Amino acid sequence: MTNEEPAPKAAEPSKGAEPSGVDLARVALRAAKEQARARGDAAQQKKQARRGGLRSGARADGRDPMALGAAINRLLTERGWETPAAMGGVMGRWPQIVGEDVAKHCEPEKYDEDERVLVVRCDSTAWATNLRLLAPTLVARLNEDLGHGAVQMIKVNGPGGPARRYGPLRAPGSTGPGDTYG
Repeated sequence: MTNEEPAPKAAEPSKGAEPSGVDLARVALRAAKEQARARGDAAQQKKQARRGGLRSGARADGRDPMALGAAINRLLTERGWETPAAMGGVMGRWPQIVGEDVAKHCEPEKYDEDERVLVVRCDSTAWATNLRLLAPTLVARLNEDLGHGAVQMIKVNGPGGPARRYGPLRAPGSTGPGDTYG
């Protein structure tokens, strides 16, 4: 045995050859360990769910107490209520946004989130016309405050009154004294 070449190591496969039995066993063992670990993780999660969730520990998690403002912000974000909540803030700050004079005569009624339309009611047709002229400026100001595209259009309604349904001078199809307002 003095002139023999050293035998290749069984642990290292040669570069062009197929893996030997030992190498295949190592690969199979590694795959089995990973599968067992995955099954163990899944079983552990099921146990924790049955026991009422994760147990308390030193690390922070979603169950830790938090400030009210942070909790509300988290709820708004999770539910996708950012824009409606921001519009509620706009309705509360309406006099600061449009000015005191306009706010005395015009007030926001509702916001349609799907169409991104803010509906505003004015107390006279003159103020409704004035607000229609100011609408592009108000849309730009609101989008600057809320984010681009939050308000596409402002729909201005004039004064509303009760519909007159009875009377000797009522025309068929008329809704009353406000039906000429367009």
